[in-house]
Amino acid sequence: MHLIQRDFLPSDLLPILQLNNIDGCISVQADQTESETDFLLALSDKYDFIKGVVGWLDLRADNIYGRLEHYSQFKKLKGLRHIVQSENDAEFMLRPKFKNGIAELGLYDFTFDILIYHYQLEQAIQFVKLFPEQKFVLDHIGKPDIKSGEYGLWQTNIKKLALQQNVYCKISGMVTESEWDDWKPSDFKFYLDTVLKAFGTDRLMYGSDFPVCTLAATYEAQLAIITSYFASFTNIEKKKIMGENASKFYGLSIV
Repeated sequence: MHLIQRDFLPSDLLPILQLNNIDGCISVQADQTESETDFLLALSDKYDFIKGVVGWLDLRADNIYGRLEHYSQFKKLKGLRHIVQSENDAEFMLRPKFKNGIAELGLYDFTFDILIYHYQLEQAIQFVKLFPEQKFVLDHIGKPDIKSGEYGLWQTNIKKLALQQNVYCKISGMVTESEWDDWKPSDFKFYLDTVLKAFGTDRLMYGSDFPVCTLAATYEAQLAIITSYFASFTNIEKKKIMGENASKFYGLSIV
């Protein structure tokens, strides 16, 4: 992890996006502080290619109503995320205070990114069922254990989660769940087949997971996994997966 333990700023990403014909990005939180949310919003004002921000607020806080009201003034704040994968509490998403915060997001049309490991999917299924009107997206296809090849329970739970029509899925983060120095594109076909069948082309969205992806692949290499897999799909389907679904989900002011 020391390879990415440095600052990554818009000047690091913009040339990569331009080189790969990517029009813009969503900047997603990595630190669970309001100060980072403020920092990302300030960058989004300065750099037009940052089309939206997924920040962090303490959804369990007693003053969550006031904080949501405050942040509703920032038009580029599209949603929130909590790093649930790091929580030891197996029922974290089902705790009253957290659910209380989630229940308020819809008032501001904020989305919620679900960042979990594969073994937390059953908790996520229970969680999303409680909020059928809330827009959720599963990050990194639920982090299956690609390295070990144990996919049975992940596949079963992905199918169950996808039954909730308000849940989308980001095709991202796969290379870092595999052997970092020993993977090949075909390693991911089964996982892509699974999420495609479960979510369809209307609820899948490409995500780079930059800069974390660079632990196991170049930006171009992780992008090629997706573009190669969907190469035979129609242009309409490819446009949905490579941007239009994300634009619709996050409510971006672009087409």
